[in-house]
Amino acid sequence: MLNPYVFYEDKCEAAFTYYARVLGGKIDAMLRASEAPPDMPAAPGREKTVMHARMSFPDGSILMASDAPPEHVQKVQGFSISLTITDPAEAARKFNALADGGTVTMPFSKTFWAKGFGMCVDQFGIPWMVNCPAEGM
Repeated sequence: MLNPYVFYEDKCEAAFTYYARVLGGKIDAMLRASEAPPDMPAAPGREKTVMHARMSFPDGSILMASDAPPEHVQKVQGFSISLTITDPAEAARKFNALADGGTVTMPFSKTFWAKGFGMCVDQFGIPWMVNCPAEGM
C-alpha cells in the first residue's frame, strides 16, 4: 500500500482540519512536538507544531503529514496527490474546495479520458489532481 506523506511549513493542522471537512477524511492522529519523549525535546518555539498526523478516508486511503522544521522546508514539486471520484458533481465540488484559496493549474472539465479532470495547488501549497474517470478508464 502506498500512502503519501506531506511536509507542511507549519500548516499541517490547518490543512488536515480543512481536508477532513472538504474531503470527508477522519483525523486519526495529530501528535505535537511537545508530546515527544523527554530525551527528544522539541526545538524552542516548535512545541505546538505537528510531528506526525494521520488521516483516513472511507475508501481506505491514508494521508500522513507533519510540519517540517524550517531548515527542511523545500518547495513542493515533482508530484501531485491524485484524487479519483466516480461522481462528476462530487469530483467538481471537491476540486473547487481544494482550489479555494489556492491556484488552479488546469480547470476542472471534461477530457477524452475523464468525465472531469482538474489540477490545482491548494492554499497550503500542495498540488492536487482530481479525476472522475470516463467509463472504461
